[in-house]
Amino acid sequence: MKFLHLSDLHIGKRVNEFSMLEDQEYILTKIINIIDDEKPDAVVIAGDVYDKSVPSAEAVQLFDDFLCRLAQRKLQVFVISGNHDSAERMAFGGRLMDVSGVHMSPVYNGKVEPISIDDEYGRVNFFMLPFVKPANVRRFFEDAEIESYTDAIRVAVENMNVNSDERNVIVTHQFVTGAEKCESEEISVGGSDNVDASVFDRFDYVALGHIHGPQNIGNERIRYCGTPLKYSFSEAKHKKSVTVVEMGKKGDAEIRTIALEPKRDMREIKGTYAEITLKDNYINTNTDDYMHITLTDEEDIPDAIGKLRVIYPNLMKLDYDNKRTRSSAKLDVIENIEQRSPLDLFSEFYKNQNNQPMTDEQTDFVRTLIENIWEGNK
Repeated sequence: MKFLHLSDLHIGKRVNEFSMLEDQEYILTKIINIIDDEKPDAVVIAGDVYDKSVPSAEAVQLFDDFLCRLAQRKLQVFVISGNHDSAERMAFGGRLMDVSGVHMSPVYNGKVEPISIDDEYGRVNFFMLPFVKPANVRRFFEDAEIESYTDAIRVAVENMNVNSDERNVIVTHQFVTGAEKCESEEISVGGSDNVDASVFDRFDYVALGHIHGPQNIGNERIRYCGTPLKYSFSEAKHKKSVTVVEMGKKGDAEIRTIALEPKRDMREIKGTYAEITLKDNYINTNTDDYMHITLTDEEDIPDAIGKLRVIYPNLMKLDYDNKRTRSSAKLDVIENIEQRSPLDLFSEFYKNQNNQPMTDEQTDFVRTLIENIWEGNK
């Protein structure tokens, strides 16, 4: 039994006001190409299909096209809703799509019935548990003690018909304790939404969504496959991939990854304006990549973002790293204000704010400016 594990497509997402739809269409086609090469029996999508609970028409159309392409390949497709999705909207039409081999997780109702696929080693049962909060589970098990996310998932799993003699896969979307996070994920402050990995002991493979960096939790059996694209600069060093799971007999599974190359990468570079705009430094790079540029010039470059976008059209973020931005000192109270000249006061203010004194050129400019202002007020 071979299946692909995907998650967190976030279709329709905007990053720093840049639409990612074109990049998402490109990477979904790459995934289809991998499916054609690997010829899996199933594809798992572990939540956060969309970036918003009410996705745009363009986002819905793109996912619809992807599902149709999967169905044409006679695959079994298992899709659950994540915390970014609307469970009700994701479940719409699910019973009609079942006949096409596309299985959408219903809204959680206290029961999770497995969908089974047979191979030469017997049966593999896929359990689809969408993103749930303790309140969602407590509603159906009022007598159970459910105070945390771990309690909620434990109770939900205990009420599944899991046959330990067969191979069992759970597809779910939760934050499992120990996972490494990044800035683009919505995780509760203080880790209140943590789920202990022990609640999944009955499963041969746990296909997780929610965390954007690909990683195992404890061992290969519990895995986040990560996003197919980078969605923040905190992910700039991630190696995006799809996870391929090949299950043999009970207890025997091989897990590997296939790299995904995006249409545009997400990169961070740092240096002076002169260095970053030097032709030798960018001529051999993909200047269409999404960029975060940090300038180290001590003085701000006028219209820097406009000028840099001539070379790097997809510049998403620009900031400075210099004496001024590194200074965390509070501004001191300036004493004897009445006895000091406007130029002295401005010079001290500038030094406190920028962690360095004005240059001679700046001092001459400010002196002339002050003189013109005073002359105009006479």
